[in-house]
Formats: sequence, structure tokens, C-alpha cells
Amino acid sequence: HQNHATMEPMNATVRWTPERCEVWTPTQNGEASLAAAAAASGLPIARCEVYKLPLGGGFGRRGAQDWIPQAVEIARAMPGTPVKLMWTREEDMTHGRYHPVTQAKLSGGLDATGRLVALHVRLSGQSILAGVAPQNLQEGRDPVAFQGLTPAGDGAFGYDVPDLLVDHAMRNPHVPPGFWRGVNHNQNAIYLECFVDELAHAAGADPLAFRRRHMQKHPKHLAVLEAAAARAGWGTPAPQGVFRGLAQHMGFGSYTAAVAEVSVSPQGALKIHRIVAATDPGHAVNPQQIAAKVEGSFAYGLSACLYGECTVRDGRIEQRNFDTYPVLRLADMPKVETIVMPSGGFWGGVGEPTIAVAAPAVLNAVFAATGRRVRTLPLRHADLKRAGA
Repeated sequence: HQNHATMEPMNATVRWTPERCEVWTPTQNGEASLAAAAAASGLPIARCEVYKLPLGGGFGRRGAQDWIPQAVEIARAMPGTPVKLMWTREEDMTHGRYHPVTQAKLSGGLDATGRLVALHVRLSGQSILAGVAPQNLQEGRDPVAFQGLTPAGDGAFGYDVPDLLVDHAMRNPHVPPGFWRGVNHNQNAIYLECFVDELAHAAGADPLAFRRRHMQKHPKHLAVLEAAAARAGWGTPAPQGVFRGLAQHMGFGSYTAAVAEVSVSPQGALKIHRIVAATDPGHAVNPQQIAAKVEGSFAYGLSACLYGECTVRDGRIEQRNFDTYPVLRLADMPKVETIVMPSGGFWGGVGEPTIAVAAPAVLNAVFAATGRRVRTLPLRHADLKRAGA
């Protein structure tokens, strides 16, 4: 599980009178906030007002509205008096809507020439829709669970495989799920891109060349991968002790790729030096803002990959503050180089898609450095000493 861990805890200011209810709150869904306020106020929705404020981090957490009814109910006990409610950090982190816990088993078949001819991706784990919008399940199936692995759409699979099967066994624990920045693209990209790297290794092929061979029908996927690899110097010697890994993915309508450069000390200490990221969002109105979003997405995605973990004891989340739920610090943040390469014709997302390639690019670079495949996150629990050392 992952926590949203927003810098600003959930909060709202409410003024309630028998005639009117006003709410000031940072929210990702103003309409849902208004509905929640009206339901708690005892007033018709026409006599309620929600003023949306700039939010100190959302990442999906502020799509839920559980703090607003609480603030409204307190304000109803003090008619006419503005009441400001702010959760403590501990309340915020133990009363969240968490990224779902999942796992996957993948099987692939290579022919005599090293070409991938069959692939089975077996997903298992929690469904976000089952927790937050069960009416959107389709005959008991969660279509959102397949993000990045569908034949077409805003999260399309990017490889040519003659025989492909992707399925999902839904297993829902009691921990409430939520839309976490990047949603299901995060784990699906890890599963697929790390396994494609394993397939390349099994075929005795360079990871880029192996992908290129299987992406001829997916030119936009391939274009961002080629751009990131070229900028990073793939195929040329890296600095002494530095190793590279790459990944590509499509999510929220945008094509993304990344090359990570890492080193691992003899004691197994990981250092991420540089990430080159390419994104094709269709159109780029403000390239500098896109670059900032990409950099921020890597800070978020690498925090999850390296450190993020919520554990449950006696039915409660154990991580109550940043001392037990660490995030990436400045000293550990790699240099991020962003290539913005809009190809036109569509409008894709920016703030979420590149999160998906953060972890698999690093994990594939870790294998290049150590010969070890890391299949369980977070990385801080992994033994990264070189294989055989």
C-alpha cells in the first residue's frame, strides 16, 4: 500500500446558518465537495456554496470528501461561527485512501530467433473501483486494473505479441483503496517493463534492441524510447561504476520513456545519478511547466519505489508521520532531463504518466549493476550486493 502523504493535511473552513452553508476547502472535485457539504448541512444544495482553494498536494487523495462532512457537522453546532478544521498529520496518514496492493505473475515464450511470440500477464490484487465506485465494475471486472495493458485507448499496450493474455484476479483486503497519482499504471509498468527486460536477457539481446524489435507497430511508443535512449547515450560507455536501465509506457493519453543511470556500492548502497525522460503528450502549451511536472513525478514515483510502504497491525496503518513514511530528500533526488516531443493530433496528460516509468527504469538499471532482479518493493528492503558477492 502507498499513502498519498500530501504536504497539507485534509482541511476545510465552514460557516453554517439555518439559511446557508459555505465551505472553503482545497479539493480535487468541487462537485463532490458540494454534494458532501449539502448532505451534511441539512440544507438543499442550492443554499450551499463551496469555494475551491489551491491545494497543498492532492495526488488523488482530495477526490474523496471524508473531511468535509466532519467540518460541516462541527459548524452546525456553532451556527454563524466560521469553523476551521485541520487534521493532524497522524490523522491524515492513518485515515487515507491507499494505493492498492497487487502482485503479478508473467510468463513469456520466445521462438528460436529470440522473438517474443506469447505473453501471459496474471494480475492479482485490490480493485480501486470496487472500493470507491463499485457501480462502475463491468460484470464483476475492474477495467481500470488493466491500465497500460489494453489493446487501445489512453493506456495502450506497446508491443507486438502474437498471443497475449492479460487477466486479473480481484482480491480486496479491508484497507480502503483510492486513486493514487498514476493509479494502476504504476505497478503495471513495473510488471511489464521489468519482465520485458528479463525476456531480453533470456534472448541474449540488448534491452533497447529487444524492445525495438517488438515495437514496429507502435511508432509513438518507440519514438519516446528512442529519444530517451539517444539523449542518455545508450550503447556508449557510461561513467565508471554507473549502469543504465530503461522503460517505456503509455498512460493518460501520453507516451513516456525513461533511462535511469545508477550505481551500487559494494555494500549495496544505491545511488540514482540521472534520469532522462521523454514524453509525447500530443501538444505542449508550456514546455517548461511540462518539464517541472515530469521532475515532480519522478520525485513522487521514486519515493514510492525506494521507501513507500504502509503496513497494517491490528487493523490500523502503522506509518503515522514522515519519520516512518519517508519521501525522497534533495540529497537523493537525481538530475532529471526532460525531452518534450509533442507529435500533435491528441491531448495527453503530463503530471501522472511519467511516474509509471520511474521505478522500472531504476529496477532495470539495478539489474545491470548487480545482476539481481528486485521483484518486491520498496527497494530499501532489497539486498543489492552484487550477485555472487
